[in-house]
Amino acid sequence: MTLPEAGPLGVFGGTFDPIHYGHLRLAETAREALGLTRVRLIPAGQPPHRATPGAAGAHRLAMARLAAASNPAFEVDPAEVEAAQASYTILSLERLRAELGPRRPLVLLLGVDAFLGLPTWRRWTELFDFAHLAVANRPGYSLGGAAMPAALAEQVSRRQATPDTLGAAPAGRLVQFAMTPLAISATDIRARCAAGQSLRYLLPPPVVDYISRHQLYL
Repeated sequence: MTLPEAGPLGVFGGTFDPIHYGHLRLAETAREALGLTRVRLIPAGQPPHRATPGAAGAHRLAMARLAAASNPAFEVDPAEVEAAQASYTILSLERLRAELGPRRPLVLLLGVDAFLGLPTWRRWTELFDFAHLAVANRPGYSLGGAAMPAALAEQVSRRQATPDTLGAAPAGRLVQFAMTPLAISATDIRARCAAGQSLRYLLPPPVVDYISRHQLYL
């Protein structure tokens, strides 16, 4: 007996330095708006496009697990943190495709800023071979009003689809979804830590406790 294929899996990578309610709200909004069965959070080990994270990979992985623990639709993937090489999205998608098989729909979740920078990513056009891409728009800032490189605009024009089509193919489509942004940033959280200010209501309480216990970002 052949078991049916599972539904679309959201893939949400990031430095998560630290993970906060803005990250979690984006993941939950995407899950609902796009009909995802689960969302896999992937903390970056050595992000190639950013400065060295403020907390070691093991700490960021632990905080992601604490943040995701209360949502049964969230799971945390340790592979990038545990890898010895830089964290490139295309490598993670190749790994997930090998793990989950050729037919499971994968949906890579991105903010508008990250999507517009896609041409600087390694093997960026190949991302569509392994996953759908879903872009989170926020009020006043969406792909519709954004200037973008010609190569990226061509991909948008060719691949745009609606969320209800994501389950019909394993990869290759581009969708957009709306979210209300939370005015929370990891940069601000790290600055508050350094200044000895409260982090309450910016991150899940277990993450706040973890940061305090391990004296991170001081």
